[in-house]
Amino acid sequence: MSSNHHDHGLHNNFEKEMSYGDYLQLDKILSSQQLVSGHHDEMMFIIIHQSSELWMKLILHEMTEAKKFILHNDLEPAFKMLSRVSRIQQQLIQSWDVLSTLTPAEYMEFRDKLGRSSGFQSYQNRLIEFLLGHKRIDALKVYEHDKELHSTLLKSLNEKSIYDAAILALSVRGLQIDKECLERDWSQEYTLNESVEQAWLTVYKDVSKYWDLYELAEKLVDIETRQQQWRYNHMMTVERIIGHKIGTGGSAGVDYLKRVINHRFFPELWSIRTKL
Repeated sequence: MSSNHHDHGLHNNFEKEMSYGDYLQLDKILSSQQLVSGHHDEMMFIIIHQSSELWMKLILHEMTEAKKFILHNDLEPAFKMLSRVSRIQQQLIQSWDVLSTLTPAEYMEFRDKLGRSSGFQSYQNRLIEFLLGHKRIDALKVYEHDKELHSTLLKSLNEKSIYDAAILALSVRGLQIDKECLERDWSQEYTLNESVEQAWLTVYKDVSKYWDLYELAEKLVDIETRQQQWRYNHMMTVERIIGHKIGTGGSAGVDYLKRVINHRFFPELWSIRTKL
């Protein structure tokens, strides 16, 4: 008789059944860390970036679906998805703490082996920024070598952002929004508009009447706050490890990261706080 009664009934024959490893395809995931150097810390470097890309995939999955609900003026189902996004972002923020254990001397031992590959080339991060409304057509140049990927990014560039969807929701509820915000070129960077600002002020001044729009606004602020925290931690980690060197992919590195920290995705949701 087994000495461990907790194992009674435990299924252990997986010749014809799907196991945990089969379901998660762990053979593929755990064999995808192909080191290009013999340095111990490269394993951590790869896993941090791979896991970040998986979290980004989930962000895109949740935020894309949330945008669909908002565009159909069905806001409440979007709230849980947006809450989940902000919690995923927290995981990404914390990942910089692990990467920051890599010292400059350690990184220099394998940095040259990375060639021209760079986190700046992360197409999922670019898709997230497009979905948040930070649109730049010049950002697509780095993906021209891959026609399918370039097409995916171009499609996203020309679609409404989640903030465009929120502004349309304001209009649907009868709040006055300038036509230029409702029928604009979606590929262009959104800029602050007075009619949108006034609409959000109306929402925040009468929360009981516009509770769902108010809740949507706060969910978006949560996401932007964490996105900025992620950007800041990214910048600080890069500066800690490589200082002001040019990035491996040719980007301006820390100088570029410092410039984007002050960028606002949802400008009116911040400006109204001074005016309330």
